[in-house]
Amino acid sequence: MEPVFADFSTRPAKLSNAVVGHHRCGIASSHLALGGGGYVKLDFALDEREEIAEAVVTVTTLGGDAPMDVRLNGKVLGDRPAVPGDGGHGAVQEAVFAAPGDLLAPGDNILEIRGPEGTDTLLRLRAVTVDPAHDSGRAERALAARAATRSVVSFATERRAPGATVWQPAPRLLFHLDGGERAVPAHLAWRGADGSDAAIGLRADLSGFQGHWRGADGALAEYRGTLTDRTAYPEGTAGAPLHLFSTEEARGESWSPSGELRLLLDAGGAPVERVSWTDRRGNTASVVLSSPATAAAAVTTGELRDVTRTVTDVRASEEFGAGGEVAENLLRGSHDKWLAHDGTADLEFVLDPPAAVSAYRLTSANDAPGRDPRDWELAGSYDGRTWSDLDSRSGERFRGRFGTNEYQFTNTTPYTHYRLSITDNAGSSETQLSRVEFLAGEITTGPTPDAADFTGYRTPAGGEPVGYRGTTVPGPWSDTEPQDGHAEELLAGDLGETARTLDDAARLIGKLAAYMKNSG
Repeated sequence: MEPVFADFSTRPAKLSNAVVGHHRCGIASSHLALGGGGYVKLDFALDEREEIAEAVVTVTTLGGDAPMDVRLNGKVLGDRPAVPGDGGHGAVQEAVFAAPGDLLAPGDNILEIRGPEGTDTLLRLRAVTVDPAHDSGRAERALAARAATRSVVSFATERRAPGATVWQPAPRLLFHLDGGERAVPAHLAWRGADGSDAAIGLRADLSGFQGHWRGADGALAEYRGTLTDRTAYPEGTAGAPLHLFSTEEARGESWSPSGELRLLLDAGGAPVERVSWTDRRGNTASVVLSSPATAAAAVTTGELRDVTRTVTDVRASEEFGAGGEVAENLLRGSHDKWLAHDGTADLEFVLDPPAAVSAYRLTSANDAPGRDPRDWELAGSYDGRTWSDLDSRSGERFRGRFGTNEYQFTNTTPYTHYRLSITDNAGSSETQLSRVEFLAGEITTGPTPDAADFTGYRTPAGGEPVGYRGTTVPGPWSDTEPQDGHAEELLAGDLGETARTLDDAARLIGKLAAYMKNSG
């Protein structure tokens, strides 16, 4: 008998050997809600050569106290039970029914789950499975295996400050963890590069989570999420900060290969620098990522490049909309301008992808030198809420109309948001600019022998903790791009055993020279 299951906890529903119809049924993101007289029908097939002495039907619901009728090919399976209701409205409950073999027909079969007429209690269905009694749980195992492959998980999230009554929308949470175990995570915690952190407990079916969050500024909040999408890797990872590591475990004083780890965690703020998790099997791990953005040896190298074209949005605290002198004009490179009817103003720019801006240019407008900015501050942010100071200027002057000044500063952190806060101008009650440009260089770090790209530990279920480290594997899944069009790099090594004679050395030097010529 092919596994029969219908998983209603995701959209679209996941089905195996079943076609589903419904009536008087509300389709929620994590379940189907049946009112009085509503029903769900599963049309499944049984091989004509199979003889099933007994089948087991398992109906998984949310909450309890909801009566239901379960019928197989028109015959009621047992009485009309109420699903046990001791776990609260969100608890996952199971009702199990025995189906005698003589109710099963070769070929097509119809299983119905009905909310009885006259009841005003909603029956919230999460999943339905059908198994032969001699292999009870086969469909559930198949459903779990299917769910394990759908390991790219997205949640709509909300936060609520202590003492507040209203939940506020928060950025999407997207994660994917696969260290080879294909186990569903139960707990997840992380820390951002800006000092923010969060920890969550996930429902067994990943339909939602509850947790806490602390911002980079120390603000605390409750944190919760509802499943919005669940896909099989690599679907859903495009453009996300996905890492692939080749991993090792410490065995005594030596390290041994231990497979690979795929890690993606995007909470809408700063890149993560530490991630810890526990899966449903009891395996635990915690890793700290190394990053050019956080490495002490990070430096900006190479010629600065203009990244203004990556600005996807610009917002001003004040602009002259009626005259068409709005903030968007700052990105056009023409003789248009932005004008604010105030001596101070804020301009916020959003970059996609983020960039480590280390220089910017300001161009004065066409008239009224008194409107030129004189004092200002530039700040960067991952999320547009918590800001880091990057540069400040005072007493600046422009060389005439449409004059451009360039300002450089040190920054190796790729921010998504940049804010220019003009705190004073040249004496007018209005402020204006014609153009704002951003420039960024390449971020590099000095080589560190034997350094791992993450370090941490892992503890297998029932076992002892061991050291755990990983090396980044660049590829289509990473942000690593070939430099200057060269996809190949020369591997550093000890050449002492390579050239044993003068002829060998001459040939080797010739090869190295040819490589460097092609790479240059």
